[in-house]
Amino acid sequence: MRRPPIERLDRYRWRIPATGGMRVPGLIYAKAAMIDQIHADKSSEQVAAVAHLPGIVGRSIAMPDIHQGYGFPIGGVAAFDADQGGVISPGGVGYDINCGVRLLSSRLSRAEIAPRIDRLADALFEAVPAGLGRHGRRKLTDKELNKVMVEGAAWALRHGQAREADLEAIEERGKMPGADPAAVSERARERGRDQLGSLGSGNHFCEVGCVDQIYDPVAARAMGLAPDTVTLMVHSGSRGFGHQICDESLRVMLRAAAKYRIELPDRQLCAAPLGSPEARRYRAAMACAVNFAFANRQLITAQARGAFTRLFGGEGAAGLDLVYDVCHNIAKDEIHSVDGTRRTLCVHRKGATRAFGPGHPALPARYSQLGQPVIIPGDMGRCSYVLVGAEGAMEQTFGSSCHGAGRRLSRTKARQAAKGRSILRELAERGVTVRSTSKRGIAEELPEAYKDVGDVVDVVAGAGIARKVARLVPLAVIKG
Repeated sequence: MRRPPIERLDRYRWRIPATGGMRVPGLIYAKAAMIDQIHADKSSEQVAAVAHLPGIVGRSIAMPDIHQGYGFPIGGVAAFDADQGGVISPGGVGYDINCGVRLLSSRLSRAEIAPRIDRLADALFEAVPAGLGRHGRRKLTDKELNKVMVEGAAWALRHGQAREADLEAIEERGKMPGADPAAVSERARERGRDQLGSLGSGNHFCEVGCVDQIYDPVAARAMGLAPDTVTLMVHSGSRGFGHQICDESLRVMLRAAAKYRIELPDRQLCAAPLGSPEARRYRAAMACAVNFAFANRQLITAQARGAFTRLFGGEGAAGLDLVYDVCHNIAKDEIHSVDGTRRTLCVHRKGATRAFGPGHPALPARYSQLGQPVIIPGDMGRCSYVLVGAEGAMEQTFGSSCHGAGRRLSRTKARQAAKGRSILRELAERGVTVRSTSKRGIAEELPEAYKDVGDVVDVVAGAGIARKVARLVPLAVIKG
């Protein structure tokens, strides 16, 4: 496809008119200064391509952290109606199924951990296996893996690796329904058996930070976030387990698209009708990977809590209460109002975060009147944000927001930019301690590889999708 035309609607929204085979228009959230960067890759073309898929409702949406992905752009959101021939597409979920992020608040202050920040970084690096090919602390039997696939974070609770309160603060309560281990191949099982409780590589991380600015004191208090409060953020997903499920499903969906005569503007958007056997099997396997990722982040949390306990006192001394855990790569049924009618839609979020507004029945009691916590990581050298979903998200984006800063440099270009530099020293000069298994990985994740997360957050806040609560700055980062 050629680059589509883009019309400016207002300060934060840009429209791609529905032309050719597009069934709905595209809608990109961005500042004017971001548009050239968006045009630098094929992400706007991918927004237009998604709009061709059968049964798409309303618009094909892209968040301000948009960049080119596989099939859907990363930062893409689209909803499909089964009653109108809607489809499900693995390219709208991604390879790392339920890649997601969780935030924990502590009872410690920045001043309390400053003298021991190096020891804390070492303890976390030891406690949380990180890096390409790194394994978790245990190898699951096939029976145990089946239970992880079905139970998600509840499996971790049964094994003493979670607190009861944790489940209340996880999207889907840490357990997506519909998981069927019979839909998962032996190869995927092999890849997942020894990866539970491990961080992985790439942009995944475990980060100690602290609150340096409060925008909404009431919401911040509900989350346990006060100025100088130490926080812990965990970003990881379903590892090789989810990757294998996606890879196998893409081959099935290519055949399904031909079988059901779905015209694809891009083979990477291969899909099947929501009611088809192929769609049902993919959803059953996807739910297994979603639950694996929930359990994975929970075990990483338990391991990190142990590291804090060893340095700062007995169980509970550090606190580390779960603020919230959100998914980035997922497709699931939700009820949304479209043209005044409530409809069940299959909402795809690919590098996007759920951002339900106040009063939504899916929210835990403590956030019911505030809106869902939305956690937006930045890069290793700058900052991250905590927001809450606003009513505008329900009206405009099927209850969705951005999921991070979004890449502006490819990994290859990032490595080129890092040549001749000591990224670790540069980060240390900013007050950030880093532990990593890979110098190459650090180069690929250098701060300027990402957009300024402050600009991205300004867009979603300015557009009324989410409301800013707090800003966090990094103190120590663990990466693969």
